[in-house]
Amino acid sequence: MLDYETEAAHYDETRGGVPRAEAAADAVLRLLPPDARTLLDLACGTGLVTERIARPGLRVVGADAAHAMLRTAAGRLPGRTVRADARRLPFPDASLDAVCAVWLLHLVPFTGQILAEAARVLRPGGVLAVTVDKDACHDVGSDVDALLRPHRTPAAAHDRADRVTALAAAHGLTPAATTTFTGHGQGATPEDTARRLRAGYYASWFHGDPATTATLTAALASLPGPDRPRPAPEYRLVSYAKSAPGAQPV
Repeated sequence: MLDYETEAAHYDETRGGVPRAEAAADAVLRLLPPDARTLLDLACGTGLVTERIARPGLRVVGADAAHAMLRTAAGRLPGRTVRADARRLPFPDASLDAVCAVWLLHLVPFTGQILAEAARVLRPGGVLAVTVDKDACHDVGSDVDALLRPHRTPAAAHDRADRVTALAAAHGLTPAATTTFTGHGQGATPEDTARRLRAGYYASWFHGDPATTATLTAALASLPGPDRPRPAPEYRLVSYAKSAPGAQPV
């Protein structure tokens, strides 16, 4: 996994910036209950998305485990950030109306623990909104993807939609709604993809050795339009509602 302490300094500019953040925030807002008054954004990073999850009457707090990320987020969300591990949240049981986690579950093997903790802090009827199938969504059918596809292992993805749904059900979280949003600025170029492969940016799915990396980067260098972005990915965001105590699944 990347070192997000060092990534903080240039995270936003390399991840689509404001356009992508606005698209993600709008998608989260579409999945929130109309009466939600509190929301926790897990792994909020620099807070670029978090500060845009805004509507009248909604208080949004960002949480992250990386000091450097949280320092940046604190400047955007004065008094509304907390340093926390997503597996041990500093909030009482049933104290929040909504929790979201955008681009988190694909990075970690302890998805079930995160879902369990989100369920604990949610009130009955509250919702958890999470991105699923993140790495698979990056395959837009381009020539870059044709080279990378044999190395992607979607069946092993921590955030595979069916896996997340099964784990969520174990904690009283049932699917409620789904939406998509565009990853503006995330259209891959052969040049940038090769750089990211060498730098270890794709650790959640690429496990090739140096020889494989060298072969792939050479193949990427042979593609036309080395600095031309391919189409941007469409990410999936799914919400899960917390059942009331004693409620039976429908």
